[in-house]
Amino acid sequence: MIQFLGEYTCKIDAKGRLRLPAPLLKQLGDKAQDGFVLNRGFENCLVLYPRTAWDKHAKDIQNLNQYVKRNRIFIRRFFRGATELTLDSNSRLLFPRPLLDHASIDKELVLFAYFDKIEVWSKEAYEELLNEDSLDFDELAEEVMGSLKRENEDGGVELS
Repeated sequence: MIQFLGEYTCKIDAKGRLRLPAPLLKQLGDKAQDGFVLNRGFENCLVLYPRTAWDKHAKDIQNLNQYVKRNRIFIRRFFRGATELTLDSNSRLLFPRPLLDHASIDKELVLFAYFDKIEVWSKEAYEELLNEDSLDFDELAEEVMGSLKRENEDGGVELS
């Protein structure tokens, strides 16, 4: 299973091609040859999934009850714009213009890699997101992680 880590500022050329940074290619290893899926993400970013990670997420979504209207709406929105991408011989991906427009990406972008995905942000939107004063990270950490239960080395449970 892929566990991405890193934040990379990159440039995209006029044709919409992005050269993946060497550290990300190294983290991908052989999985880079399997291809990728690019899709709309939350907060107007894009999400780049290695094909194996995309297949796992798609399988999870396939288990939703499609007789429930909210599930159908979610499925349509999740898959809307999803596009298969492959690396060219120069380790570049060609991003479709409609997806770049959706994320307001022009020349500079940020790749934020975590878990099994890479968020793709316009540089301006990413900096704006991180500089929001309305969110105190200390309070957010306490709210989100404060009651997390962890298994200790003896198999018992600890509260943070």
